[in-house]
Amino acid sequence: MIKNEMIKKVRHFFNLNIYETKVWLALLGKGVATAGEVSEMSGVPRSRAYDVLESLEKQGFAIAKLGKPVKYIAISPSIVLERLKTNIVNEANEKAHDLVEIKNSEDYRQIEHLHKVGIKPFKPEDLSGLIKGRSNFYSHLRDKILNAENEVLLVTNSEELTRQMKFLKPLSEALKRKGVRFRIALNADENEFNHFKELKADISKTDLNAVFCLIDKKQFLFMLSQPSNDENDSGIWVNSPFFSSAISSLFNTAIK
Repeated sequence: MIKNEMIKKVRHFFNLNIYETKVWLALLGKGVATAGEVSEMSGVPRSRAYDVLESLEKQGFAIAKLGKPVKYIAISPSIVLERLKTNIVNEANEKAHDLVEIKNSEDYRQIEHLHKVGIKPFKPEDLSGLIKGRSNFYSHLRDKILNAENEVLLVTNSEELTRQMKFLKPLSEALKRKGVRFRIALNADENEFNHFKELKADISKTDLNAVFCLIDKKQFLFMLSQPSNDENDSGIWVNSPFFSSAISSLFNTAIK
C-alpha cells in the first residue's frame, strides 16, 4: 500500500496528475502489468487505466510490451528523473534565449523608453520602496551593483555572503573591468575569509551585525531582518543621494 503522503510527493516531483501517479507507482511495484492489473493495484477505474497508461507511455514513464494482452513496463525512476532534469534545463535555456531576443527587440526599447519617461517627473527619493522576497531583493541588488559607476560598498556576514557568491563573483569581475571599486565589510571569523578570495573586492573585517549595500553613495539597500532560508525575507531600497552619503560614514565606521 502506498501512503497518501508518498503519492502527493511523487505527484509534485514528477508533475503528474493523481491517476498518473497512482498508476505509475503501481506499475513500479509490479514491474510489468496489464491495464487490469494496474487498475486493481492502484484503485484507478479500469476504464481510465488504459488512457492513463498511454499518457505515461507518451511522457516516458512506461513502455508498452509487444504481444497480447498489452502489458506495460515501468521505466526506472532514475532514468525518468534524468530525462526530466534535461528537459527542464533545455526549457530554461530556450526561455533565456527568448528573453535575450526580447531585449534586442524594438518592442522592448519602447517599454524601456516608456519607463524612463514615466519616472522623470518624480524626485529620486519617491522611487524608494519595500522589496518583498529574498530572491527579489537579490535581483534588485544584482541590478544596482551591475550598473554602479564609481563604488560599491557592501556590509554583510559570512552566511549571507556565501549565498550571494554565485552572482557576486561574476559581478565583482565586471566591476573590476569597469574600474569600479568594490569594498566589503565582512562580519566573520578570520579563517572564513579564505572562502571569499575569489571575489575581486577589498574585504575588511567588521563586528557590525547588518546586511546592507551602498551604490555610488546614491542608492542604499538594507535587509530588514537577519537573513535566513525563508523566501519571505524582505528589504528596503532607498534612492536618495543625501541619505546614502550619510550612511557611507556608517560603512567607514564598520571597517575600523
